[in-house]
Amino acid sequence: MEPKTYRHWVEGKDLIQFNVTVKETDLYLRASSNLHRKARRLILKYRSLLEKYIERHPAFLTSLEPLPVSQDAPHIVREMAAAAEKTGVGPMASVAGAIAEYVGTDLLAFSPEVIVENGGDIFLKSLRKRTVGIYAGKSPLTGKIGLEINGQDTPLGICTSSGTVGHSLSFGKADAVIAVARSATLADAAATAIGNLVSQPGDITRGIEFGKSIIGLKGVVIIKHDNIGLWGEVKLCPTSL
Repeated sequence: MEPKTYRHWVEGKDLIQFNVTVKETDLYLRASSNLHRKARRLILKYRSLLEKYIERHPAFLTSLEPLPVSQDAPHIVREMAAAAEKTGVGPMASVAGAIAEYVGTDLLAFSPEVIVENGGDIFLKSLRKRTVGIYAGKSPLTGKIGLEINGQDTPLGICTSSGTVGHSLSFGKADAVIAVARSATLADAAATAIGNLVSQPGDITRGIEFGKSIIGLKGVVIIKHDNIGLWGEVKLCPTSL
């Protein structure tokens, strides 16, 4: 397991930091106050909705392709299914981003700024400019560059998929694919889908072109070794996080 040093790579020392873990869900949060109890209650709520749906529809857990869901499915399930449909992956490819987004959005009732990190997938609502450092495994670019995010552009989902770091399923070998969207659910699914296409530096262009085709995606960064591809509303900056 990779040490989660990257969790501190969203610049936010002005906010209160706290961790909440429920089963496989391990969130690192920042807000204007310690909202641990509220965050835990929200994690339990959204995990329960997903678990109960999966009990009735076990294919939702295992499918590597988009699946139709009923109109009476919970909102988080429908959002995950919609993200899968837009990107061509299974609905659970977006689960980390979805939990981060739904918990983070609900916490905005109690804090004007919220950062939720869930295994490299981030929901970010900020009132000021922030830097999100990029963790790309053994790539020499790890820790050297970040994304500059303006507060007025948030809330945003900033989600990372890697074929060389961590335990998430990827059919590619990219050191990092970062997808940016209004929805962290969509950004998570998109990062996975684009990452599946990138095994070597020559695949970066193909990944970027696919990212452009995903409706709702705002930007993409792809890193393989010391090669980098960019598209959309992403601004890189040097970082010393």
